[in-house]
Amino acid sequence: MSTRNVKPKHLSILAQAALSGACLAALAPAAYSGDNFMDALTGGKASLSFRYRYESVNQEGFAKDAGASTLRTQLGYKTGEFYNFGAFLQFEDVHVLGKARYNSTANGLTQYPVVADPQGNEINQAYLSYSGIPDTMLKYGRQVITYDNHRFVGNVGWRQNEQTYDAFTLENKSLPSTTINYAHVTNVNRFFGEDHPTLSDLHMKSDLLNVAYNGFKVGKVIGYGYLLDYDPGQAGGFPVTASNKTFGLRFDGSHPFDGWKLLYSAEYAKQSDYKDGASTVDASYVNTMLGADYKGVQVKLNYEVLGGDGVYGFFTPLSTLHAFNGWADKFLTTPRDGIRDAFVSVGGSPGWDINLLGFYHDFSSDNLGYNYGKEWDLQASRKFDKNVTVLVKYAKYIGDTNATNVARNAAQALSKDISKIWLQAEISF
Repeated sequence: MSTRNVKPKHLSILAQAALSGACLAALAPAAYSGDNFMDALTGGKASLSFRYRYESVNQEGFAKDAGASTLRTQLGYKTGEFYNFGAFLQFEDVHVLGKARYNSTANGLTQYPVVADPQGNEINQAYLSYSGIPDTMLKYGRQVITYDNHRFVGNVGWRQNEQTYDAFTLENKSLPSTTINYAHVTNVNRFFGEDHPTLSDLHMKSDLLNVAYNGFKVGKVIGYGYLLDYDPGQAGGFPVTASNKTFGLRFDGSHPFDGWKLLYSAEYAKQSDYKDGASTVDASYVNTMLGADYKGVQVKLNYEVLGGDGVYGFFTPLSTLHAFNGWADKFLTTPRDGIRDAFVSVGGSPGWDINLLGFYHDFSSDNLGYNYGKEWDLQASRKFDKNVTVLVKYAKYIGDTNATNVARNAAQALSKDISKIWLQAEISF
């Protein structure tokens, strides 16, 4: 499956279908499972969501601030099952409301800072499923794939255009306390949108394996192997020489004591060249967390290292990158000197159904040991009933102007300050 674009129109196709979609979502019965084809086809479930966001960016080096007012609409339908076969189809539209005052990476407005939410519409998901094997789900087609905390494989759900995969996937739970996930991926439909001239798709022949065992009282153990083999002729920094394999082990758990809960996790991974990958592809990953939870308020101390040797930095191209190394998105590409991210997070609800979350990051290089900068991240969200969520979010990155940082990271502008504000409202049916 290599084509997913639907030609943009001045009015959102999906917004025009909102009323009918909402009615379907409200009236559809529980999904049908049986041997009548028409009942399976019509006895499914519709889904509809709208997500409006205003994102403001003030970035050192730009005379103008960015202001992106966008609406994302997703409309989907999941059939019932016919002899254990099912299907899911979902359309997605991202529409700019008002005048575009931001660089979407595709609209040519380079006088503004980047907000990577290009306008466009497409088939976001389209897959067939089969559940006829005990404790197993098979899917083939365009779909969302996420593993663990999205550090290595994610859907980039924060961006308006969701990242999906053209793949065959298997999930099996036949072994006690064990979940096995496997995927063979031939294309990544990236969040830049189908119409982007260089960054729309990432063609590959890649195999992803993730095995989780949660039979221990103290936590879950996860082993994984991700083998990424890029097709030749890739744009956007994905030549065949960047092909890599990553093997890792993660432990994640909690332990209650005296009204509190101790939180902990540890992870290690090794990345090296694969297939036509260059011998310089060689780095390691370490992540540790220790925290506590008291009545829903969590405090965590974290230390994450993406190794770098001055030539190559540990790379996670399929990750939901916005969730890591600061919301200001200064580290979407790992610098060649790697990243050492020491950070603390505090989150919880003070009441009134409001959830608060805050981070403080201190970034430095793995190679040479110089400072990149610091960052503050703050968020407040509230859910109304089960359908509506509103969110306010802020990120401030303060770059360090030491000579080494200025000289070695000019392309990423890691010595430059940036601040971002988001206002968002989402309604889902």
